[in-house]
Amino acid sequence: MSCDIAVYGLGVMGSNIALNFADHGLQVAVYNRTPSVTREFVDNLAADQAITACYSVEELIGALSTPRVVFLMAKAGRVVDLIIEQLGPLLEPGDILIDGGNSYFQDTQRRWTQLREQQIRYLGVGISGGEEGARHGPSIMPGGDPAAWPPVEDMFRRIAARADDGEPCCRWVGEGGAGHYVKMIHNGIEYGDMQLIAEAWQLMRDGLGMADDDIADTFTEWNRGPLSSYLVDITADILRVREADGSLRLDHILDAAGQKGTGRWTAADALETGVPLTLITEAVFARVLSSMKNERIAASARLGRAPVDAETDRAPLLAAIHDALYASKIISYAQGFLQMREAAGEHDWQLAFGDIALLWRAGCIIRSTFLDDIKRAFDRDPALPSLLFDDFFADALQQAEDGWREAVMLGIRQRIPLPAMSSALSFYDGYRSAVLPANLLQAQRDYFGAHTYRRIDRDQALAWHTHWTGDRAEVPVDE
Repeated sequence: MSCDIAVYGLGVMGSNIALNFADHGLQVAVYNRTPSVTREFVDNLAADQAITACYSVEELIGALSTPRVVFLMAKAGRVVDLIIEQLGPLLEPGDILIDGGNSYFQDTQRRWTQLREQQIRYLGVGISGGEEGARHGPSIMPGGDPAAWPPVEDMFRRIAARADDGEPCCRWVGEGGAGHYVKMIHNGIEYGDMQLIAEAWQLMRDGLGMADDDIADTFTEWNRGPLSSYLVDITADILRVREADGSLRLDHILDAAGQKGTGRWTAADALETGVPLTLITEAVFARVLSSMKNERIAASARLGRAPVDAETDRAPLLAAIHDALYASKIISYAQGFLQMREAAGEHDWQLAFGDIALLWRAGCIIRSTFLDDIKRAFDRDPALPSLLFDDFFADALQQAEDGWREAVMLGIRQRIPLPAMSSALSFYDGYRSAVLPANLLQAQRDYFGAHTYRRIDRDQALAWHTHWTGDRAEVPVDE
C-alpha cells in the first residue's frame, strides 16, 4: 500500500509525530539514517499501526503515493541542507518537502527560494509542544510555498492540538520563512515567560521567606486566574516534587540554564529589525549569566551579599508579585508582536496576528488563557500598532502598575535580580513617554562625530549640525 507521508528522522520528536500521523488514519513511511534506530522503533509498534519501515532513502521515496510528501525532523542547520541534497534527485516537480525542525527562518527562506526553482514545493513548519505535543497534538505554524499547503492541510490539522472550542491549533502563517519566524517568536516569548516565573518564585522564596508548599499553592491559585498557563501549572507541580529525604528536588538541580539557540535568534533579529525586545533579550542574557556558575561563586565570595531578613508584610507584597508577573507577561507578548509586525513589513508577509495567537492556545509551551485576550484585541482592531493600545491591556497595565513597581522595589531591597520584570517596567515607562532623553544622545553624537540632528521646531526632513567646540553656530547639512 502506498503511504501518505514519509517521516525522515526518528528522534524523540520524529518518532512521536509519526505515531501521531498513524493514529489519525494516515499511512506513514519512516526512515532514520541509523538503521538500528528504525528497527527499534518498528519493533515497539503495535501490530495494527499503519507504519512502514524503510532502510534507504530510495525505499522511502518509493513507498509514497504522488505527489510525494516528505516530513523532515532533523537538527537545524547544515544537516537539513544535506538531507535536501540527498533527496533532491529522487523527488519530482510537484512533490512536497516539509521541514518540521527548529530551523532558522532565513535558512527556510533560502531553501524555499531554491526549491521553488526546481518545482519542489517546500514548507517550513514550526512545531511546538515538545515530546508530549508531538505525540498527542502540537501547535503547528506552517509557512513556505502556498501551493504546498492545501494538499497537506488536512493531515496537519488532524494531528494538531485542539483548543477548548475544538479548533485545531494549525493554520497557514505565510510565505517563505514565515512559519519558522513565528515559531522563533514563540520560543522567545517562552524564554521570557519562564524567566518571569523564575523571578516571581525567587521573590516569594527569598524576598518573602515563603515555604515551598506555600509557593506551590500560590502558583496553583494563580493558575485559576488571568495567569492561567501551562508554564505556571508545571511550576506548581515542580515545587511539589521531593527527594527521599524530604528535600525539594528543585534545590538539587544545578542553577545553570541551557538553551538551544532560538532565544538568541529572536534577540539578534530584534537588533536587526530595530525592535526594543528588552524583556526577551534579558531572559536570554539571564540564561547566559546563569551558565557562569563558577565565576558567580567566586564573585559571591569576593563581592559579598549580606543576608537580608525576609519581608514580613506578606499579603500585599504577594499581590504585588502577581501583578508584576501579569504586567510583565503583557509586555513580553506586546514586544513579540511588535517584532512580528516589523518582520511582516520587511519580508512582505501578510501575518494575521489574531490567528497567530489562536495557534498558541493549546499544544505549545506558552499556551494560556491570555491568548484569547490577544485574539480579541486584534479582532477589535486588526491594524493595532501594539497590544498596549488595546483598552483591555492598557487598563490591565494601569491596574497592575503600583504592584509591579512594588515588586521590583522588593527585589532591589532584597538584592534579588529581576532582569525581566525590571526591563519590562522600563520599556513600559519608555513606550508611554512623549519625551525621552534621546535628544541629549543625539547632541552627543553630533558633538563627537558630526552625526547631525533634527529640530522639533523646524521641518524634520532637514538635518542640522552645531560647531560645538567652535563658535556654537548651527548650520544645515545636506544628506
